Amino acid sequence: MVKDRRELAKVWATEKPSVRIGKAGVNERVIKEIKRQLKGKRLIKVRILPSAVLNGSLDEIITELVTRTSCVACGRRGLVVVLSRKA
Repeated sequence: MVKDRRELAKVWATEKPSVRIGKAGVNERVIKEIKRQLKGKRLIKVRILPSAVLNGSLDEIITELVTRTSCVACGRRGLVVVLSRKA
């Protein structure tokens, strides 16, 4: 988990989602991009578009992201989730 709450709050307030998941859902391209971004940053913001939720539940999508990218979900607000590297 993120130890610094200020850093998490800053990401929520200022950062725009750097990855968007659309109707194609969670595929290899999305997984590669999340892994690539987590190498450079500690936290990234992911937006799940409503068209992706039609194919499955939001919790299933987040669980799949976390397991396939070996990261941690720090928080969720609506259709936006913040992912962090594992410590």
